[in-house]
Amino acid sequence: MRAEPVPRIVSYKFAHESLQELSTDKEYVNWPVIYILENCKQAYIGETTSAIQRIRSHLGNKERDIFTKLYLIKDEKFNKSATLDLESSLIEYISGDGTYELQNNNRGLRNHNYYDRQYYEDLFREIWDELRSLHIVRHSIRDIQNSELFKYSPYKALTDDQAEIVEQLEELITTRSESVSIIKGEPGSGKTILAIYLVKYLLSEAATAGLRVGIVLPQTSLRESVRQIFRKVAGLTTRMVLGPNDVVHAQQQFDVLIIDEAHRLTKRRNLANYSTFDTASKKLGLDPAQSDQLDWILQKSTHTILLYDGNQSVKPSDVDAARFASLEQHANRFVLQSQMRVLAGDRYTGYIHAILRQSDPAPLRFTGYDLRLYTRLEPMVADTQKLNEQHGLCRLVAGFAWEWKSKDDPELYDIEIENCRLQWNATTKNWINSPNAHKEVGCIHTVQGYDLNYTAVIIGPEITLQAGQLRFHPDRYKDKYGKHKSLTPSQMVEFIINIYKTLMTRGIHGTFVYACDPALSQYLARYIPVYHEELVDQAPDQAAEAAPGYGKE
Repeated sequence: MRAEPVPRIVSYKFAHESLQELSTDKEYVNWPVIYILENCKQAYIGETTSAIQRIRSHLGNKERDIFTKLYLIKDEKFNKSATLDLESSLIEYISGDGTYELQNNNRGLRNHNYYDRQYYEDLFREIWDELRSLHIVRHSIRDIQNSELFKYSPYKALTDDQAEIVEQLEELITTRSESVSIIKGEPGSGKTILAIYLVKYLLSEAATAGLRVGIVLPQTSLRESVRQIFRKVAGLTTRMVLGPNDVVHAQQQFDVLIIDEAHRLTKRRNLANYSTFDTASKKLGLDPAQSDQLDWILQKSTHTILLYDGNQSVKPSDVDAARFASLEQHANRFVLQSQMRVLAGDRYTGYIHAILRQSDPAPLRFTGYDLRLYTRLEPMVADTQKLNEQHGLCRLVAGFAWEWKSKDDPELYDIEIENCRLQWNATTKNWINSPNAHKEVGCIHTVQGYDLNYTAVIIGPEITLQAGQLRFHPDRYKDKYGKHKSLTPSQMVEFIINIYKTLMTRGIHGTFVYACDPALSQYLARYIPVYHEELVDQAPDQAAEAAPGYGKE
């Protein structure tokens, strides 16, 4: 008979009398351990090489008086690097689980490599399963990874470049009377993660805790999602999550404003509501015809932090790139290099950029990433829905090349291609997580800024390939605020390219592409593995792997 495995997690009362019990185990005197303090509503997570000494210290801390239970996690293969990493992971996932409000601040959460890290990542899953069996946490790792609370948690472990930027920004804010900083980053480089982390960080640090801090998100959908997160995190409130108009009408001047997706700030062109824009500009003493939302932000904040990617500007109303370029000459400049979303790595976004801009890149394949081109839409839709059943967060998205008929009549279909009849997103707020999202098609306005497991992109007929050049067809482009008569065809092609690059860089595990224009589809086939319909009965991953060169560098 096999012996029962020794539990890694042992529970105690969080009380002085437990110290005597702990002293009988040498692993609690001089060995790396991780611990959790909790009272069913709040929790604190830490790591130490002397559990007795650390718990004694916590028992003397008035902030910890609320806790009643102590859980100690130990393993004979623990070392300091491993417990630091596991502590970060537990903070990140327990925050995403939503069972507890954490007392932890987010200082020092950092991704780092160390010997045999893969072993400890596997060990974390075993620890998590044990935590679930003890009813300390509720949700599976997969469910947490798909949740917004996890994706936008301020408890993310930072990459080296993110952590260095946070340190430099903190110094600027605490040593200078005013500042403007621009942080550039490709899709998936962690701009939103950094923005949210920074709010929590500044409000947790003694030197900056009293500052009036706000995070500005120009896009309504993403703004509503972040508000839901701030509602659930200690020390943060929904009042800190702002739209550009909220900034103008706030009674206070802000010490720090952090603007995510700053490329989506607008100017006075092609707007749905000019009067709202004009009122805001005049309130600040600005000429509406000569100002933009960037001016509003700069006037209302002492320290301005702009997270920016000019290649994600997708509408004529977006603030001109020249404005950011001019501002950049006198600003503090930072660049995010790491790819945090797409598992294909740092080269993927550059590869998609080169394909769409017809730079004739050398064909690449990305090991472990499912990039494929479909010549028929029906199997792409079917495969996406099948993957959604397996993994969740797999969505169809498209360029805005079809009227939104179903908005007024839910019985109508918007997109009809081959044998497929599809509808646009039924909601514009948090569409990604809405109940019927897997049956609908999202657009740039409901997808930009979000992560998906797999993204299936329909490139519409508003852009075609003729005589080797991309051509924009304004009559086929149905976003009335996405085009303007003052723009040249080549300028509109740039906006459309930015839209499709943004859509094609949402998928963590894979991206599927279908192009309505046959010539454009043939062009894309030079760079993206073609899905073979004769393999349609195989699992999607098997069919993709059978494509020529799939999975090879």
